[in-house]
Amino acid sequence: MSNPDLSILVMGSRSRCDNAKGLRAFFDAICFGPKHLMIFGGVCPSVTSIIAESLEGWNLVQLSFAATTPVLADKKKYPNFFRTVPSDNAVNPAVVKFLNQYNWTRVGTLTQDVQRFSEVRNDLTNELEKADIQIADTQSFSNDPCVNVKNLKDNDVRIIIGQFDENLASKVFCCAYNLNMFGSKYQWIIPGWYQENWWDNANATNCTSKKLLTAMEGYISVDFEPLSTRQIKGISGRTPQEYELEYNRQRIKKGVESSKFHGFAYDGIWVIARTLTRVMEILRHRERHNVHRNFTVDDRDVGRLVLDVMNETNFLGVTGQVMFRNGERMGTIKFTQFQEGKEVKVGEYNAIADVLELINNTIMFQGIEPPKDRTFVRLQRRQINVPLYSILSVITILGMFMSSAFLFFNIQNRNHRLIKMSSPYMNNLIILGGMLSYASIFLFGLDGSFVSDKVFETLCTVRTWILTVGYTTAFGAMFAKTWRVHAIFKNVKMKKKIIKDQKLLIIVGGMLLIDLCILICWQVVDPLKRTVEEYSLEADPQGRDVAIRPFLEHCENMHMTIWLGIVYAYKGLLMLFGCFLAWETRNVSIPALNDSKYIGMSVYNVGIMCIIGAAVSFLTRDQPNVQFCIVALVIIFCSTITLCLVFVPKLITMRTNPDAATQNRRLQFTQNQKKEDSKTSSSVASVNQANTSRLDNLQASNHRLRMRITELDKELEEVTMQLQDTPEKTPYIRQNQYEDANNILSIRNFTDSKEEDRLMLKNHHEQKWGSVDPSRTNRGPLEDINSPEHIQRRLSLQLPILHHAYLPSIGGVDASSSSPPVSPLASPRQTRGALSYGVMVSGL
Repeated sequence: MSNPDLSILVMGSRSRCDNAKGLRAFFDAICFGPKHLMIFGGVCPSVTSIIAESLEGWNLVQLSFAATTPVLADKKKYPNFFRTVPSDNAVNPAVVKFLNQYNWTRVGTLTQDVQRFSEVRNDLTNELEKADIQIADTQSFSNDPCVNVKNLKDNDVRIIIGQFDENLASKVFCCAYNLNMFGSKYQWIIPGWYQENWWDNANATNCTSKKLLTAMEGYISVDFEPLSTRQIKGISGRTPQEYELEYNRQRIKKGVESSKFHGFAYDGIWVIARTLTRVMEILRHRERHNVHRNFTVDDRDVGRLVLDVMNETNFLGVTGQVMFRNGERMGTIKFTQFQEGKEVKVGEYNAIADVLELINNTIMFQGIEPPKDRTFVRLQRRQINVPLYSILSVITILGMFMSSAFLFFNIQNRNHRLIKMSSPYMNNLIILGGMLSYASIFLFGLDGSFVSDKVFETLCTVRTWILTVGYTTAFGAMFAKTWRVHAIFKNVKMKKKIIKDQKLLIIVGGMLLIDLCILICWQVVDPLKRTVEEYSLEADPQGRDVAIRPFLEHCENMHMTIWLGIVYAYKGLLMLFGCFLAWETRNVSIPALNDSKYIGMSVYNVGIMCIIGAAVSFLTRDQPNVQFCIVALVIIFCSTITLCLVFVPKLITMRTNPDAATQNRRLQFTQNQKKEDSKTSSSVASVNQANTSRLDNLQASNHRLRMRITELDKELEEVTMQLQDTPEKTPYIRQNQYEDANNILSIRNFTDSKEEDRLMLKNHHEQKWGSVDPSRTNRGPLEDINSPEHIQRRLSLQLPILHHAYLPSIGGVDASSSSPPVSPLASPRQTRGALSYGVMVSGL
């Protein structure tokens, strides 16, 4: 083995980061100096990277103690480069470990647009992705960082990792102060290699020192540890503390400034010494076991051997455990926090063991706990207040009790004339529709706070069906009743028209069938689904570091507008049809039979309330309490008003005048309708003939009146016999008038025309008083009771009584007429003026 002249090339700072000067010094040393095995040094990234790229061709290995640029970490480009100082990328695993310590999984980066910082950010991005930490936003800036800082705030970035120098750091924190991005809600992590008290030299901002220090309070800085904190003697036989004392003594003696890299340079010398020693041992071992006497090695073998020994370096130096992994120093990273105007060490990260050690009770966060990595959004359902739901439910229950009372009243009095003429079956359907409408209120008030999502979606369909069917049932039955009145009283050509309740039920069933067709198509083609609408964030009312995101559940589908339009159109046509029928039958004045006035009032109230309710409900869709209150009150008002208008008048009539259905049988017509009185009379008679029960009652009344007439005849005969005992002169009635008198007696069968009654009375009076037969004056008092004189006396007393007392009870002259009974002595002119006439509704 030959012993060539070997040396270590030490690169100084003569190049002053000038690439040309640095390369010239390197080539001069290679060409004119002794043969070199290693290069020690390299501070400027630009010069070091150029030299390190050419080392492989020269079979040299370079060891740097101050080059921290991440560019040199590329082993494909710089395979023979080593450094005892950790690179800038070495802090990234430490930062990730620190984030995991506080469960921060969402961060943002703010990077100065320089290659050095960009390389660190790119490596940090890879480390964050490996650790499954979300990068919420990445911002880069050149001079003014305020816009980028604001973007971070707008994206709700709470943990901000900065990569910038100390000159721009002051601008960043000034912007953070102006944007209120400091305090308990934010955590800044920045490089830790800034000069001591760097913020005192910040003159390029418009923030005062107080504002700047306020914004900086609590930031965490990350940098490599210049000296180990462990008091353990290393390879040099000194502890790091002893070494530092000796270094400071020599530095002060020579009058030079301190450098943060002195410990890495010291350990670098030990790396070279140990490497060369190990290489010499390997070469001696090979020479000893080599069979050839002249053992030689070339430069390539020596360079490869040096490279292998460097990768196996592992000893304890003043900077900690010295160890390389792919040429990169696995050092110690320290964490410091800015607290009350000074930086305090709070922990360190051991890259070899991948362990983060935090000093107890040293980290001081601005709040009572570490900041959140984001604004935690707490979803809050906008729900219907339980007290409001309870109040409206109680009102709804009262409405259902009222409906039940109306139903009981209607069933109990179904055989009464007043209820029977108003179609009790249709009344039951009206009550059923109202109760269904009431029931829908309970379903409208149920949301996700009461039921599950699946049940809520089912309720969307159920409540729509119940409300739709309830509306059609109530108003369909009401309109069917009105159609029957319209069909009877407007079709004057028909002499007899009987419309039974079965036909009305078919009409209502047809309306419900249309509803079912629409609802089934809706459910099959485009069913209602539960949708969630989220609103903008709101501050927590309790002041916690959380945001409230309200959300509201809706029942919607893809074509909601189309389906609602179809339902509204159908219901609108139904209401218009009801209004038409109510208008056409407005002059039919049989309260028990005609509800046109109340139907018109119901349609008016329901129409107005539905329009107002739909508009207000749409405008308040984001306020469930207001919307539910409006919908519930509209349903309660419409249902209650409709039921009350239909049944309250009947209750009042039943209580105050139970016989009103029998007494009021006259129809009030307009002047145009009076021209058709004769035709209408037959229609009215047909209506009454259709009512079997009423006909039976009239027949019974007729029988009672006939019996009463017989009793009056007997009493009249007795009175006549008594009158015959008195000596008075009686007019003589001609024999040929006997037949006319007997015809007049037949009036007990009650003819249908009062005009004929009046004419018969007139003829009778003329015949009675017109002449006197003197041959009859001498008759005795014991004549036969059926003699013409007796007959004449009976007629004089019976006709006025029967005409004015009995005919009104069976549908003739109104019993309430104030006209006095017509005297048989009255003249024909007077008799005609005193009598009143009307249309007689009678089955007799």
